[in-house]
Amino acid sequence: MPRINLLPWREEERKKRQRDFGVAMGGAVVAGIAVVMATIFVFNSMIEAQERRNDRLTAEIEKLNESIEAIDNLEAQKERLLARMEIIDQLQKSRPEIVHLFDEVARQLPDGVYLTGMSQTGSRVELRGVAQSSTRVSALMRQIDTSEWIGDPEVERVETTDVGTSRQSEFVVYLKQTNRLTADQEEFE
Repeated sequence: MPRINLLPWREEERKKRQRDFGVAMGGAVVAGIAVVMATIFVFNSMIEAQERRNDRLTAEIEKLNESIEAIDNLEAQKERLLARMEIIDQLQKSRPEIVHLFDEVARQLPDGVYLTGMSQTGSRVELRGVAQSSTRVSALMRQIDTSEWIGDPEVERVETTDVGTSRQSEFVVYLKQTNRLTADQEEFE
């Protein structure tokens, strides 16, 4: 029987398998590295896209915050303007009141009573003056009580002084101005 030595062929086959295995392993390592690199690239691009979206959202939020602040400023300015308009409206409504006040004070002054000063704070009016006697100050207070435009007289002081041969009384009287126009308007409403 012929003798065939298969050992070199087997040896070559084994080397070829080892070489093919090495190439397959190298290809698998390269493919694995490529997959890892591709995964890293995809994740990095997804992260960058999300960061761009976040930056855009942050910029839009800042714009909206500026708009909200501008709207708040406009609201505050509107409130100030409305308050001014209300004050102007009140002043317009109270314009005739000062005329009525002066007219009524002039009408209610009895003979022998002269005013030296008059000041108003809100609805409270201070009258300073000189009267021929303290009874004339009492007459002034009674007439103020009967008035429709002024009322609630209060005497702060009455001092009798000698001026030459005559005597006079210096006085300070407080009274309240009643708002007849507002009262009349409320009756009609």
